[in-house]
Amino acid sequence: MASDKVLELTDQNFDATIKEDGTPVLVDFWAPWCGPCRNMGPILDEIAEEYDGRLRIAKVNTDEHQEAANRYGVRGIPAFRLFKAGELVESANGQMYKEDLTAAIDPHLS
Repeated sequence: MASDKVLELTDQNFDATIKEDGTPVLVDFWAPWCGPCRNMGPILDEIAEEYDGRLRIAKVNTDEHQEAANRYGVRGIPAFRLFKAGELVESANGQMYKEDLTAAIDPHLS
C-alpha cells in the first residue's frame, strides 16, 4: 500500500518540487522492473508517514524521466538524493535498511 504522502516527480516538475516551501525532499530514483526499488517502497512509505511535515518523499521513474537522474549522477537504482532548499545535501545508492536511510536524513532536518 503506497502512502499518499509520496510524490511522483517528472522531469517537468522536479526543480519546482525540490525548491518548494523549503521542506527537505528525499528523492528516490527507481524503475518498476527493479526488485530492490520495489523493496524500498514500503520503507519510503513508512518514512513519509513518520517524517510528515519535516520531510517530503518523492519518486522519479527513471524509465520515463531521465533528465534529473542524469543531472544528479544516478548510474544505478535505487538511488536516493536529499535536497534542502533545492540544493543537494546527501546521496545514497542501493537498497538500504530503514535505519541507515534515516541516519543519512536526520542530520539535515531542522
